Amino acid sequence: MGSGIAQVAAAAGHGVIVTDARAEALEEARTKLDSVLAREVEKGRLTAEAAGQLAERITWAPGAAGEYALFRHCGLVIEAIVEELRAKQEAFRRLEAEVSEECILATNTSSLSVTAIAGACKHPERVAGIHFFNPPPLLPLVEIVPGLRTSTAVASRARAIIDSWGKTTVLATDTPGFIVNRIARPFYGESLRIYEEGIADRATIDWAMTELGGFRMGPFALMDLIGNEVNLAVSKSVFEALHYDPRYKPSVTQQRLVDAGFLGRKTGRGHYDYGADAISPLPAKDQALGRSIVDRVLTMLINEAADALFWRIASPADIELSMTKGVNYPKGLLRWGDEIGAATLLARLEALQAEYGEDRYRPSPLLRRAAISGGTLFR
Repeated sequence: MGSGIAQVAAAAGHGVIVTDARAEALEEARTKLDSVLAREVEKGRLTAEAAGQLAERITWAPGAAGEYALFRHCGLVIEAIVEELRAKQEAFRRLEAEVSEECILATNTSSLSVTAIAGACKHPERVAGIHFFNPPPLLPLVEIVPGLRTSTAVASRARAIIDSWGKTTVLATDTPGFIVNRIARPFYGESLRIYEEGIADRATIDWAMTELGGFRMGPFALMDLIGNEVNLAVSKSVFEALHYDPRYKPSVTQQRLVDAGFLGRKTGRGHYDYGADAISPLPAKDQALGRSIVDRVLTMLINEAADALFWRIASPADIELSMTKGVNYPKGLLRWGDEIGAATLLARLEALQAEYGEDRYRPSPLLRRAAISGGTLFR
């Protein structure tokens, strides 16, 4: 993520410093970026001169943890280290002692509290969340997340900078998972639940969500691409931060894969086997089964989007932008819910709740109100 963000900033004309506590990680990032730029030149999307100029704007600074004096003259520092609160707090505490008072300190955290990270600083008003999506050069969405003590001026400056990089920014409340990682949880969680119940295998669920649902990737293929340990860490973080709300309960199946080291494509095995001799499993292309899978997962996603709006996590427009630009959903979930109809969605959720007796399937108050009144979710 760090090297991708550096590429975006350098492409916008900024001088950039990149460092990592591990020299091998820094060198790997540099080699990867060189490869990316070479491919862009080869495909004619970038001239050799432009690629060379971009590369020259980036300074790769091998260092050890704590060498924050490197950033002394920076106007914006974006942290993209390990997703652990204490590690981030220590980094921000040390950064603050080195940079100027005007420097914005930003975290690229995907699920941790910006307010908690900023709490390690003497001046938390200068800290904001600037959450890119992977890979940063390709995905247009960036969530701007002010903490409770972030100044309005800092949040506005941060958003203006990222807008000037050609990104699509949305404003999110500092709540677990922000917009995308909160609303998207059922895409993975409910699909895992359907698999664990034995309703369908992974390949069939992926087929249903892509061929019938219109999603670009199926949930299991996408988890393997993201990395099962990353996806599980976000699930756990949101679950714990929301006081163990059963709607966000992590999957035992995914935990077992992580325990076994089956992290996905990066390790050659995850939900699927990516070995040279592996045979891809074939889906059962049962239209009725596939439609029932899509209806169940999509209903949970729309309910989550309605709940995000109910709790004022973001505006309706920003929720729609987030899910179409951040994770490439085929439609905005609130408008999609209006197409299906709130009454239909409510009936599905109530049937699931009655069958399983779990609070996991409780309807959002906003969805219930729309169903009763005949109103819409997107307003």
